[in-house]
Formats: sequence, structure tokens, C-alpha cells
Amino acid sequence: MLELNKIYQAKQTIANFINKTPFTYSQILSDFCKSEIYLKSENLQITGAYKIRGAYNKIANLNKTEKHNGVIAASAGNHAQGVAISAKSFGIKAVIVMPESTPLLKVLSTKNLGAKVILKGDNFDEAYAFAIACAKEENLVFIHPFEDEFVMAGQGTLMLEMLECVSDLDTVIVPVGGGGLICGIASAAKQINPNIKIIGVSALGAPAMFESFKAKKVKNSQNVRTIADGIAVRDTNPKNLDIILKCVDEFVQVDDEEIANAVLFLLEKHKIIVEGAGAVGVAALIHKKIATHKSKKVALVLSGGNIDVQMLNIIIEKGLFKAHRKMQINVTLVDKPGALLQLTDSLKAANVNIVKIDYDRFSTKLDYGDAMISIVLETKGQEHQNKVRALLTKHGYNFYEL
Repeated sequence: MLELNKIYQAKQTIANFINKTPFTYSQILSDFCKSEIYLKSENLQITGAYKIRGAYNKIANLNKTEKHNGVIAASAGNHAQGVAISAKSFGIKAVIVMPESTPLLKVLSTKNLGAKVILKGDNFDEAYAFAIACAKEENLVFIHPFEDEFVMAGQGTLMLEMLECVSDLDTVIVPVGGGGLICGIASAAKQINPNIKIIGVSALGAPAMFESFKAKKVKNSQNVRTIADGIAVRDTNPKNLDIILKCVDEFVQVDDEEIANAVLFLLEKHKIIVEGAGAVGVAALIHKKIATHKSKKVALVLSGGNIDVQMLNIIIEKGLFKAHRKMQINVTLVDKPGALLQLTDSLKAANVNIVKIDYDRFSTKLDYGDAMISIVLETKGQEHQNKVRALLTKHGYNFYEL
């Protein structure tokens, strides 16, 4: 367990550099869970994620020689930006190694903060191995994203801030990738009040820490695949696992579908933009992976908001289809003047809005003289979609849905 005084020292070190982010009551989640739910919005932190806390605390504690030589880090994005902006504040060199699949937003944001970015490997662990080699070759200080005690202490300041706002919290739900965040939070919580329950949430597509927790020993993954790139860690770090086994009470997983639902839920219901990693706690709640009915006051960490715009667009579009607010239908028509107008008149009678339409008369799957019409419609729920289907059937249209 990380010493509490180190976390308090970190709080003083970073106080004038970071944002003290909002810790707000969620009426919607509270009603759903029958408990008081509070959201810690680290998506509103400088650089859009909590990682800056640990990165700044670590760099602030380097000696003069280490600062002169510069620092290097491996990261999928948020730790990268935290290290880059912290190094910039001290006027020192920063090199960041990122997986080749890192979203462009995070790559550009890191470069804009003055760091040199190297894209290497398919995941964090491959980028990490390359960064370690570079650190030795170029005599740079490696800033570990979750194993280092100064980094964990910086992340633990989140717990101190939450307790300053709500002193009688009894449950804290934390995203878990490599484990630095939950190690810092759990260490602080258990030393201040051992009765606070700490629950970790990881992505199903990055199962190493979850499986290690269950087995109570290190278990690594062959690969990782999840939209929660901020917690897509392949291997378990023994140091972090040791702290987690001592301080964490429960551990659950959520899949990408559940994570996407949570991102959309927060966007639509709370007007909050979070990345996949930041949404896993909400995903666990709304999909009932965690029982909170015995908890009076629950804190939930929204760890970051740096979601790629293209990924957000995909999540929104898929969410609209799943919520029966959009539907796509393919209709076969006789390719003659007025046929399309008759179809749109039928849809008009159903009071739907056409947002996209494609007309194909060349497909080899069509009979000669036919055309395939693909239409995307805005609808108002499942009942409304049933009305559309009924009208199309009534007017004799041959159609299927995608």
C-alpha cells in the first residue's frame, strides 16, 4: 500500500498546476441505482485526463541531473499528454512513444505540447518495451504510467479531493488498466477510512488485471482489443497487482457494447463527453454489474475525455439505431418514373424523416428493370418503426432492414 503522507505531499506539489475538477451529484444515476451517485469529472482536467497528476508529481521530484537529461514515456495518449505538459512546465526534453493505433487527436495533442512523438508497436506493452530501450540508449528518465510510486501518489490525490467534497463516501468505482489510478485512490481511501469499498472496472477486451485479481497472481493477455484505449494494457504489473489485492474489494468487467452505451448515456443525459476508459464505471452501473443498493454514497471516476471524434461519431450513430431512433431499409422497386416518389409518399404518411437515400440499378443481384433503394430514416422509437414496416407492407413493397 502506498504511504498516505506521500499522497498528501503529492497534493501539495501539484496544487498550483492542475485543475481541481468538479465532483457533482448525478440525479439520474442516483435514481437508477437507489444510492447517491457522485461523478468526479477528470475529463475536465488539463489535457482532458487525470494522468497529469501523477506525471507532474513524478517530474517535480526528479533531481537536477535527471531533469537536464530529459524524460521519456510510453502511452496510448493521456499519460503522454500529462508527461509532455509537465516536462514543458519545467523546460525539459520529453520523448513519447505511442502505439501505432493511437487516435490522431492524442498524437497531435502530444506534439502540440512540445514532445517528440514516436509511433511504435500494436499496443501499450510494445510501445513500453521500445521506450525502455530508448531510455537506456539516450540516458532519459523513464516515466512509468502506473508502476511508479510518485505517479500513483499523484493519482491518489483524486481520493483526497473527493473526500473534501463528500467526507462520508462509502464506495468508489475506478477504471483500471495498468492500475496506477486505483492503486493511488485505494491506498488513500483505505488509510483514511478502511470501510470505504473500492471497486475496479476493466474492459473485457483487456482482461489481464481482472484475471490476475481473480487468480491472485500475475496473468498476462495474449492481446488486447477494446474501444477503451486508455485502459488497453496487455500485461499485469506485479507491483500494482500487489496493492490492488490488498486494497481493492471488488473487480468487474464491461464489454465494448456496454462502454459505448455509457459514453452515449453520459453525452445525452449529462452533457458530458468522456472516452471509453472514462465511461467504464458508468457502464458497470447502468448494466447492473455492480450492486449499489447497500451503498449510501458512491463516487465514480470519469477518468478522461479524450475520445477520438470518429469513434464518438460511430458510437452516436450505432446508439441511435439501437435506440430505434434511426432505421435503414432496402426496398426493391420497378425502375420507372414515379416509383421513388410513390415510396417517399408512403414514408411521408408514416411521418418519418429521410436522412440518406441511395439508388442502385446496377447490382447483379437485381432483376433487369428493378432498382434497389437504400434509405436511412429518423424515427421516434420502436412503435414508430413498426408503423413504418406496416405501411410498407400494406403498400406491397418488398423490403428488408440492415
